[in-house]
Amino acid sequence: MKYSKLKILFFCLLGVIVCNNANAQTAEVITLQQAVEKTLANNLQIRQAQYQAAITDENLKQSKFELYPSVSSSFSARRQFGFYSDPQSLRLINSTIDQLQGGLNTSILLFGGGTLMNQIKQNKSFLMSDKSNIEKIKNDLSLSVVNTYLQILNNQDLVKASQQQFELSSQQLNVAQRNFDVGNNTQADLSQSKAQVANNELSITNAQNAFELSLLNLKQLMEMNPEQNISVQVPVIDDPENIKNDYTGFDVYTKAVGNYPDIKVAEYNSEAFKYGIKIAKGNLYPSLSFGGGLSTGYSSSVAVPFYDQFSNRNFGQFLGFNLNIPIFNNYRNRSSYNIAKIRYENAKASEQLAKNNLNKIISQAVLDLKSAIKSYDATKSAFESSKEAFNVIKQRYEVGLVNVIELNTSQTNYNKAEFDFIQAKYNVIFRQKVIDFYLGNPLTL
Repeated sequence: MKYSKLKILFFCLLGVIVCNNANAQTAEVITLQQAVEKTLANNLQIRQAQYQAAITDENLKQSKFELYPSVSSSFSARRQFGFYSDPQSLRLINSTIDQLQGGLNTSILLFGGGTLMNQIKQNKSFLMSDKSNIEKIKNDLSLSVVNTYLQILNNQDLVKASQQQFELSSQQLNVAQRNFDVGNNTQADLSQSKAQVANNELSITNAQNAFELSLLNLKQLMEMNPEQNISVQVPVIDDPENIKNDYTGFDVYTKAVGNYPDIKVAEYNSEAFKYGIKIAKGNLYPSLSFGGGLSTGYSSSVAVPFYDQFSNRNFGQFLGFNLNIPIFNNYRNRSSYNIAKIRYENAKASEQLAKNNLNKIISQAVLDLKSAIKSYDATKSAFESSKEAFNVIKQRYEVGLVNVIELNTSQTNYNKAEFDFIQAKYNVIFRQKVIDFYLGNPLTL
């Protein structure tokens, strides 16, 4: 029985639907720029990093206010029973009386070993680290969006290629069926052709699944409802053969290390822990503060009116200095100082490790680009050769000069070469975008 034309039409239609992801009237068309913007606006990782920066900003504000005098007031009211000493009349009495007391106190640190100023500087460094971390997350997400966007385009092309290969094998099956009907082909030849069609159907299914998965990944990056219908705009992509590939790892690293957020995070952390040493060291010194206060009170046991007691008789004031000299507090301050120095050295090691990793990653990225370009050239040549070979064998098969096994083998090689060529093309583009990422260039297509 001839292969159904309705089935061919069905798969053609299915391929078109998958490639467009939905009807144009209901699907939202997303450009790469829009995908990046939506991700940066909605992604929860960025929001969490912003919350952390907001907390650090509040810590900075609070440390600045530590430079100002502290002011506190207190007020108490009570009824006293039994035998006791009345603080207002200074007499021992045994009765029930009412008492009111109030006070206002203020204090300011005059010298504390520089701990307050160094705390402010440390919090500034932590804030800059958190802000750099926000930029780091944005950069990482932007690169992920570009990668996912290119995967969608790659999988979309694979769907189209799979559909074209399915149409070819379907046509060949019709030829095999006609030859079998007139006795020019065996049952084995017909079965081979059917198997080829089945393999191409499987390729369509796999390509469709990969395409849908890459679309889902993009929606997740944008924090979009998975049920939302979207399609991606196919940009005008430069020929990979025109991509620049004369980069050196040293040149790219030199430009990246000064502005790369990962390095900034490590540098600001090192700076913050350096101030941490000064804070801990300041706690080893004496501290001097100045303060003053006002106090007054009322007692029903004193035969003086309420107003006179509060405003005149019981009104007290004081001014004074307070010197605190740390002599021995169970080694806590000295231990904190030693730990602060260790934390600083660890932060410096982390900073150098971040720079080493960046250098390694960039060197690998440069090599990956060169390798991707070579693979592109090789797969392009293989694709063109396999396509020519398949066309020749197909013509020979139609006149009975080759058997169906040779034809299927040639088409399989043609399929693989085409898929490899498509993947190599987008791999080159992505590798170029990785270099642009480290150079600080816009991540656009």
